[in-house]
Amino acid sequence: MLKKLFATVLMSFSAAAFAVPFGSQSVLVVEDDTGKILLEKNADRVVPIASLTKLMTAMVVLDAKQDMDELIEIDRSDVDTFKHSSSRVPVGALISRRDVLQLALMSSDNRAAAALARTFPGGTDGFKAAVKRKISALGMTQTVIEEPTGLSPRNRSTAGDLVKMAAASSKYAVITNMTTDSKNLININGREVEYRNTNRLVGAKGWDIGLSKTGYTSEAGRCLIMNITAAGKNATMVLLNAGASSARILDALNVRRFIAGEQAPVRVAKASNRAPRFKAASKRGSIKASANRAGIKASAGNAKLKTVKKRGKVKVTPKRRKK
Repeated sequence: MLKKLFATVLMSFSAAAFAVPFGSQSVLVVEDDTGKILLEKNADRVVPIASLTKLMTAMVVLDAKQDMDELIEIDRSDVDTFKHSSSRVPVGALISRRDVLQLALMSSDNRAAAALARTFPGGTDGFKAAVKRKISALGMTQTVIEEPTGLSPRNRSTAGDLVKMAAASSKYAVITNMTTDSKNLININGREVEYRNTNRLVGAKGWDIGLSKTGYTSEAGRCLIMNITAAGKNATMVLLNAGASSARILDALNVRRFIAGEQAPVRVAKASNRAPRFKAASKRGSIKASANRAGIKASAGNAKLKTVKKRGKVKVTPKRRKK
């Protein structure tokens, strides 16, 4: 029986599989309209998520329905004393909550994210409680978020959980609009200062992006969440722990080419002949909220069978900006 099952799995993979080289250590690509898994690599591995955290920060802030025009003063307590990351947002600046949110999402500014949590109803404790409730509501069972910036390596999740976060984030027009601005002018102490998106693919020729968020810390590596449209198909990608920005971009290119059905993927620069690869199966089961059966997948780099954990179906319906 096991031999027959193993043969069936191998046949389904060999019939429609497409080898895709990836530099990211965890990858998950899901078709938005159906929840079907298109590409997967270590999607259940719990890892630090860096500034991908800020999508959760934004959702919680928007859920609180605070006055977006209220001016927030950037406080010295908002300065990063953990990683000592840089910021172009000066202490003492008075900035509207709307612009602070845009700085956190588009430019991934850590002071801005910290200020949003500090001025949340109930302060940082109220913010943490709200994040915990949101994580539970979204069914992100493998996720822990302890602070709003992503600087802490204790902010951890899986690619599978982060697809759920992307699905939820894409329902907020404010988030989709802010994360897909390639640049914007923010009033800082009476002076217009230009800030740019940390994702160089936003606004680039050939890219139709409906949601975007990058992340980086030494523990998390280079991370990326994006909703994209390619060849008329909508999909969400989660890339975690790439070794360099160039590797992250090449991974995103490979995903787009795969979705578009192109047969010649961009090759990832690799240090050895044993760079990790994985295959995408066209007959994978969709993620279902009430799934009562275990799926089978071929593990990357070997021929062993692996039981897939039960997952909830994710359907992403990103709200895209008007062109």
